[in-house]
Amino acid sequence: MKRRAFLRAGITGAGVAGIAATPLVGATAARSLEPIFNPRRPRRDYNGPVRLSSNENPLGLAPSARQAIIDGLDEANRYPGATGQLVREALVDRLGVKPGQLFFGSGSTEILRIAVGAWAAPGGRLIYARPTFEDVPDYAQPFPYDHVTVPLTSDYAHDLDRMREEVNKSSAPSVIYFCNPNNPTGTLTPSKDIAAWLRDESEQHLFLVDEAYFELADDPSYETFIPLIERHPNLMVVRTFSKVYAMAGIRLGYGVAHEATVQRVLPFATQNSPNHVAGVAAVASLADDDFFRKSVDTNNAAKRIISDALGQLDIEVLPSQTNFIMHRIKGELATYNERMYEAGFNVGRPFPPMTDWSRLSMGLPSDMEKLAEVMMDFRKKDWI
Repeated sequence: MKRRAFLRAGITGAGVAGIAATPLVGATAARSLEPIFNPRRPRRDYNGPVRLSSNENPLGLAPSARQAIIDGLDEANRYPGATGQLVREALVDRLGVKPGQLFFGSGSTEILRIAVGAWAAPGGRLIYARPTFEDVPDYAQPFPYDHVTVPLTSDYAHDLDRMREEVNKSSAPSVIYFCNPNNPTGTLTPSKDIAAWLRDESEQHLFLVDEAYFELADDPSYETFIPLIERHPNLMVVRTFSKVYAMAGIRLGYGVAHEATVQRVLPFATQNSPNHVAGVAAVASLADDDFFRKSVDTNNAAKRIISDALGQLDIEVLPSQTNFIMHRIKGELATYNERMYEAGFNVGRPFPPMTDWSRLSMGLPSDMEKLAEVMMDFRKKDWI
């Protein structure tokens, strides 16, 4: 099959490993989802390969957020207390929470760092999946945590039974970390199962639920834990503006928790957060429903293109509820990454123990079309 014909067939073909394939009228429809507001926007690493390794939004900032930053520069010499209040009000309206149930950080990763620091205690345990997002175990290194890793289940969900067994092995407080959807696999753990455990567990243990990819997930079994914070002071939900709102370089995340829990963590948080530029961009982004929808649609189109191509090549792909996919490779990951780099694409880093898998972040639909062609060439050379 000719390359372009192969790709066009892939766009409208059946989904792969749980990724639904809805009709899309060829490359023209895919390209219509690409940005028009900043045609010179860099998508490459210093004029190098296209970056498909960091789970970023390839559209760049929303035009409304970009303008809000420009307009807000006149106040950049002021401390950002008033700006932070505007962000708080916008999130209270969006999430239906109380003002005192929110706190802010430099991306969701700082919220995770704050939680790890606030719950550190002699003999405390940090329980998390393997593989999962690395920042939580990294941030725990200076503290007296006993690290306990639990492999994912055969369907790449958190193994709740084994995690619960680990909690019960000690009378010390535990921080139980759930990245859901999970990074790097993109897979889900049923929300109801985690919630059932939360209802039964002692309040000395913190349930740290990372919902960084919440806006991109569309599985009907997936629900946010925010409505549960009022009844569970041992629950913290972590969100970010880095993904669907394309603010990864500006850095803004937030935690949502019971008011008493927020008071516990505030001594560990940076004051005057968020900064003014991030705050005005966040307020504009939250009000920009068109950009939100475009971000989701672009991600879904990109994911369909590459997933259908991998399906045509009979390459195993995990079902993804995020802006990346995990797929099998042949041979050493370092060799595969080097070949991809030489072909013009920077793809994912290692995530042990899944060393024969590659995590691939979504670019623009046109990026994924080009990548699919590269994968076809790799197949001819028996590289994939």
